[in-house]
Amino acid sequence: MTSKKEKTILVSIALISLAVDQLIKYFIVKNIPEGHVGAAFFGDFLYICHERNRGLAFSLGAGSGDFVRILMFIIFPLVLIAFVSRMMLTDRFRMTRVQKVFAALVVGGGLGTLADRIFRFRTGVVDYISVKFYGLFGFQRWPTFNLSDSLVVVFVIALAISYIVAELGSAKSQETESGRKAS
Repeated sequence: MTSKKEKTILVSIALISLAVDQLIKYFIVKNIPEGHVGAAFFGDFLYICHERNRGLAFSLGAGSGDFVRILMFIIFPLVLIAFVSRMMLTDRFRMTRVQKVFAALVVGGGLGTLADRIFRFRTGVVDYISVKFYGLFGFQRWPTFNLSDSLVVVFVIALAISYIVAELGSAKSQETESGRKAS
């Protein structure tokens, strides 16, 4: 059962993730002109820069009208964040503590992007990490992204893997138990 203390910790993880994301974006906006690189690391492998994205991943839908952007970029993600928050904070979904932490990081990342989509509606989400991709998938550089994007992608994958591993373990356990009963 999810205790009040555990819920407080999970909400704190999400809010700290949101705060760190927004502080970094504030620093980027204040210190690096849009369209410029502020720092390069490992030659030209990693840039810290200032780009804006008015769309979804890979700028999909950037040219859409306001109604579509509000519906697809704000309302739909808000519903998803609410659903993941409910999964994390209630016992209706069987989640381990680690899975709940993964979910809290997904929520924090989602809130970071959502904050940009609401408060930077006209100018777009602040992206600042650019990685050289050496022509893979047709990209010389991977599309610029930010901390909130990374949190969502990495921890959705981690959550999915943790569920798959748990299911495989459960299936193997049931198989072993069936073998014992048959003997």
